[in-house]
Amino acid sequence: MFKFEEMTIRLAIICAAGIALNVLGAFVAVTLHLEVYLDTLGTIFIAALGGYMPGIAVGFFTNLFATAFDSRNIYFGLVNVLVAVLTAFFAHRGYYKTLPKVLMTIPLLILVTSFSGALIEELMSLSNSFDSFASLAKLFRHMCDNFSNELPDKSVAILIVFFALKIIPPTVKENFHTLGKMQAPVPDEMRRAINTGNKFIASLRTKMVSQLLFVTIVIAGMISLISYNIYRDFAIRERIRIADGIITMVVNEINPRRVDDFLARGRDAEGYHDVERTLYKIRACNSDIKFLYVYKILDDGCHVVFDLDTAAIEASEPGSVEDFDGYFLERKDDLLAGRPIAPIIGTGEYGYLLTIYKPVYDSEGRCVCYAGIDFSMDQLNDYGRMFIAEVVAMFAGTLILIFVLSLTFIENNIILPVNTMAYCARNFAYDSEEARASNIDRMRKLDIRTHDEIENLYSAFLKTTSDSMNYFENLKRSKIQLAVMDELAHKDALTGLKNKTAYNKDTASLDADIAAGNAAFAIVMIDVNYLKRVNDTYGHERGNEYLINAAKLACKIFGTENVYRVGGDEFVAVLGGEDVARCDKCVANIRAAIELFRVNDKLQPWEKVSAAVGVAYCTNDDNSVEEVFKRADADMYKNKLAMKAVRRD
Repeated sequence: MFKFEEMTIRLAIICAAGIALNVLGAFVAVTLHLEVYLDTLGTIFIAALGGYMPGIAVGFFTNLFATAFDSRNIYFGLVNVLVAVLTAFFAHRGYYKTLPKVLMTIPLLILVTSFSGALIEELMSLSNSFDSFASLAKLFRHMCDNFSNELPDKSVAILIVFFALKIIPPTVKENFHTLGKMQAPVPDEMRRAINTGNKFIASLRTKMVSQLLFVTIVIAGMISLISYNIYRDFAIRERIRIADGIITMVVNEINPRRVDDFLARGRDAEGYHDVERTLYKIRACNSDIKFLYVYKILDDGCHVVFDLDTAAIEASEPGSVEDFDGYFLERKDDLLAGRPIAPIIGTGEYGYLLTIYKPVYDSEGRCVCYAGIDFSMDQLNDYGRMFIAEVVAMFAGTLILIFVLSLTFIENNIILPVNTMAYCARNFAYDSEEARASNIDRMRKLDIRTHDEIENLYSAFLKTTSDSMNYFENLKRSKIQLAVMDELAHKDALTGLKNKTAYNKDTASLDADIAAGNAAFAIVMIDVNYLKRVNDTYGHERGNEYLINAAKLACKIFGTENVYRVGGDEFVAVLGGEDVARCDKCVANIRAAIELFRVNDKLQPWEKVSAAVGVAYCTNDDNSVEEVFKRADADMYKNKLAMKAVRRD
């Protein structure tokens, strides 16, 4: 297990390597003019090796990096994130272990990425609106094109990753699997028990994940809604500004002194055609102008001064009277008074329009008519749909990344530590000293390092349990010693060394020294190897001789007064006082002697003493001799594993 700072650095390096692999793959494909892209090679590799969190991070930040070259890449980050999610999902379920299974993942991966990519592209295209069968058919064709383009690329990338995973050492894979974990790896038995014992609706995992999912969706919805409203308000203000500028041009072309003449004589009035041609030119400058007209507002309606023909509607003749539209009735008094009115936006017979009326004043400040413009707002809806698609595409990958990061944090910092502690407490066995010691050791091996309240809870839980068991063991040991003091010998009958009873008696005083804070001693654990083999092969007499030789070796190195035989093939040396200073040298000497026995072919098997040796020193953190003993035992066990790793017989 790594420290938090080291883990963060490793994650950053892994993500950077994955991004570099994506960039390198794309560069190689372009340079060699290959028919593939290879721009998701790093995403697939890291997701298959490290799981959801690093894979999604690589996919997301690759597209973020690519925006420096093409800003549209930010919208397709979701596609790369989906590649990581699907890859991690399949890898977690073992699909990357065999070739037939990994081949099965290719069509589904390409189908998802092809559809999501086509959908994003179509939604961000102004020419598309998904309101007809033709649009859906176009989306399907687009998806099919993407599928055919992606098939060779994703197939090659996945196969490269599959074969790369085959040559990666298991230790490297294990390091990837432990990234993000805030405690030691959990044994399979414990993990299975945890996973099967917490699948109920009221579990902490369910509550936190549900709340996280809800918050994520709410935040995504709020961001999209706020962004859209800001965009829409800006777009409307911008179109009002454009329409107002156009209508101002129209007002400047109207001579207030000629308005009544234009009404009375129409197109026969002098200069009428010149103004009309100018108005047509103004309308032609912007395709969004739907209607352009000039009205004189009187009580009986709108008297037409100018009205321009359109392709679909013939213009009204000068002097004719148009009825007030419904939404103008409430503004009639302002219009009759010649006051400016605010722009009107609404949907009517001619579509979604922005209508602006601007008064034309004479030299005395009287309103003689109004210039009006109906500005089409239909395209605003198309831009709004495209904007929403861009926002959703841009934020979807980000939100998935945030969700996975938060979920990983919750799982590793809260759920897993709490569940493993609960498992240890629930399965604590009191049957024997070995069982109790095993339970304490199992709790200690959790090694929870979250650096927060969870770690404090674990430390308190471990200390309370350990102290309780130590107290229980000490009490039990005292009762046994009092009961059998006169009956048990303090020496081992075979070796002549002090036995387990003597060890318990002699080390009992050390517990008091530990409590007083003035303890200074070391424990050396010696576990004899191959005793059963010697017994089975050469008989128990040779086995006894083998043990005696081991005892002699221990006494020669550590001194007879310090050595105990605490089990059938287990010896313990307790060094205190000035002997503590020579402990390391003694351990080195006995290991060297054992190595000399091993390579000496002249010795008989029962003369070639072999043993695993472990040592532990009492520290201020220890609460009992038993704790020091367990550390020595654990160190011995490591030595035993190392010796097994180099065994040749």
